[in-house]
Amino acid sequence: MVEPALILPPEPDDRWKLATQMGVEKAVVHPLEIGEDKRFWKFEELRGMVNWFEGVDLEVAVIEGSVPITDRTRLGLEGRDEEIETFKQFLRDCGELGIPTVCYDWMASVRWARTDVHIEIRGGSLTSGFDLDRMEGLPEGRSPVDVTHEELWGNLEYFLEEVVPVAEEAGVKLGLHPDDPPREELAGIPRIINSVEAYDRVLDIVDSPHNGVTFGQGNFAAMGADIPEAIRHFGDRIVFAHFRDVEGDADGFVETWHDDGPTDMVEAMRAYHEVDFDGVIRPDHVPTMAGEQNDNPGYETKGRLFTIGYMKGLLESVEKER
Repeated sequence: MVEPALILPPEPDDRWKLATQMGVEKAVVHPLEIGEDKRFWKFEELRGMVNWFEGVDLEVAVIEGSVPITDRTRLGLEGRDEEIETFKQFLRDCGELGIPTVCYDWMASVRWARTDVHIEIRGGSLTSGFDLDRMEGLPEGRSPVDVTHEELWGNLEYFLEEVVPVAEEAGVKLGLHPDDPPREELAGIPRIINSVEAYDRVLDIVDSPHNGVTFGQGNFAAMGADIPEAIRHFGDRIVFAHFRDVEGDADGFVETWHDDGPTDMVEAMRAYHEVDFDGVIRPDHVPTMAGEQNDNPGYETKGRLFTIGYMKGLLESVEKER
């Protein structure tokens, strides 16, 4: 069953009220709402957070980004095994607390990259974009790394062979996030999670429903993939989805309004239903609207509310078709 979700902070505020007023029952916890320094929680902290949400009939459906994996593991550096053991315990804790999905990424040094967050689109709303020609080296605070594509693949294989059996035991599904932007390299640093074929390789490393895909629609669109076709291709290996669209490709794109981009969103939602996707889908990279400061580009509140309404309308439409 496809269920709309929202990124929400770990402690109650008005965004919790807005979510429940819109009929949203699932929460995604992400560093964008908790601070980058809060990488993950110990068991007692996780339990306290889950209790907060349960108290207002919200369920923590996904922990995204705030997981104990760093470049120590991605690059196979000293201390990798200790970090992987910490990640395994994190999975066990999530399983015990009923958190069904953990989203992680394999982007070394540079996470998601944008070159502009003040692009005017419909009605003067502001959105973000990426232009390779304007990418000037590494972002501030990021360091160059010495790694090859195949070394990144080898480190990912090592990681998955270690952690997927634990995820199976814990009843937690792992969803690998696409590289953003999905290029072969960025600022001279290799990237590997950048195509449908790359995901096929990931899923073959450990053939398990607990080794899955975070289907970021905008990233797959930037790869040049047909979104509905890709959803049908991966089927039940999709464990989490981001509702998003872009105009352009991996070398240069602009985030669009979710009802105003090149992707056939009705057909995309229809595809999720056809494959019996059983997970949550959240708005991603929404435009900043009138009255908002754009302090958190892509994640201000009004655009998320609009997108939830649009998603719910699409869901009702395709559900009635079935």
